[in-house]
Amino acid sequence: MRPRLIATDLDGTLLDGDGRLSARTADVLRALAEADIEVLFVTARPPRWLDELASVVSGHGTVVCLNGALVIDVATGRELESRSLTDALVRELLTDLRVALPGARFAAERISGLVVEDSFPVRWHAPEDTPSAGRLEDLLDGRTGKLLAQFDVPDAELGRRVHEVLGRRALVADSGAPGLAEITAPGVTKAATLARWAAARGIDAADVWAFGDMPNDLEMLRWAGRACAVANAHPSVLAVADIVCGAHTADGVAVYLEQTVLVSRD
Repeated sequence: MRPRLIATDLDGTLLDGDGRLSARTADVLRALAEADIEVLFVTARPPRWLDELASVVSGHGTVVCLNGALVIDVATGRELESRSLTDALVRELLTDLRVALPGARFAAERISGLVVEDSFPVRWHAPEDTPSAGRLEDLLDGRTGKLLAQFDVPDAELGRRVHEVLGRRALVADSGAPGLAEITAPGVTKAATLARWAAARGIDAADVWAFGDMPNDLEMLRWAGRACAVANAHPSVLAVADIVCGAHTADGVAVYLEQTVLVSRD
């Protein structure tokens, strides 16, 4: 049975080793649109990283970004849904994280754009005019979609230690960036936002194929009717996958969809 919706992560999954959309994958996305199969990008990326993808999502235009905190229409930049951390909660979390993990540096992906502490190691295509300050608290605007925390802590311990500090006040996700914790509001995950989006369109989980590579994709993969991991995926993702397709550097997602969905479209 062919899917009604394909939900896919971007970096390490759909995009190539340079973080770009290959010509083959772009062709597959266009073919899926022609076959009336929805494709939804579900990513940790902020909106500012999506401009280059606008041309291939113009048919539906919707992207779930910031690990589920924001849903936008890429073609217009219009915000369709947002679930932010409150400034009061961000300040509370910053205080507790600094006490528990000295030396931490912070940034915030706000709905209005990135802001960083002066000590934060900016590596994510940040604009030269990115606002910065000695403390993140001075840059909050009430619309923090994702709090970024950089730590000098072994990755194997990071998620557990941050989770212990957060408790039930917020969620921490692992997108694969070394030493980085990505924090969202309670209940905000890729899976939760994807499920709401699908339900609003009458699409059951059984009719969704999801593709991913990192632990922040696990809930989405468990929810979907078919869980698909790329060959380069984290071991925890490979363990829950119904199928494993080729690596992202070999157009694994595109090849799998060609062979299972598009091969019979005529």
